[in-house]
Amino acid sequence: MKNIVILISGGGSNMAAIVKTAQRDDWAGRLGAKVAAVISNKADAKGLVFAREHGIVTEVLDHKAFASREAFDAALAAVIDRFDQPGAPALVVLAGFMRILTPGFVNRYAGRLVNIHPSLLPAFAGLHTHQRAIDAGCKFAGVTVHQVTPELDHGPILAQAVVPVLPSDTADKLAARLLTQEHLIYPRAIADLLRK
Repeated sequence: MKNIVILISGGGSNMAAIVKTAQRDDWAGRLGAKVAAVISNKADAKGLVFAREHGIVTEVLDHKAFASREAFDAALAAVIDRFDQPGAPALVVLAGFMRILTPGFVNRYAGRLVNIHPSLLPAFAGLHTHQRAIDAGCKFAGVTVHQVTPELDHGPILAQAVVPVLPSDTADKLAARLLTQEHLIYPRAIADLLRK
């Protein structure tokens, strides 16, 4: 069984979408994979409640308790590695995990570390993507599932979804419309990755 470890910092709506899809589509039986753990860098992350209610192991690792980014990432890797199995290393999924990871951490999980970003990469890497798309006069915006590399928001693209930018859009309205797309494409992209 291949373990999926999901990292969150907040509400965990993408994590919840992945868990629900994994259960509905019987990933355990059909793909030999299950969501084994949800790890957060914030003890009050609401997504932890959902994970516990669905029988998933949860861990909290407060980044503020570490002297450096490298020390936090090393401790995080030690927790993730508890879910690695011989011949079936865990897939590590970033789902609203609001931490920039060190190159050492990213390289450790190369090829099995995925993220979803709220823009059509390579456009608008980084933060405030919805407002930046509106300010640039974009007619379309979207979301991208990608493999994580040391360069922020620039890994190989696994899936994208597109929505029109409406004249009445604010950053919040556009974000809400795109979130529904995130909940569809992220589980689909992970399932595709598991089939390889």
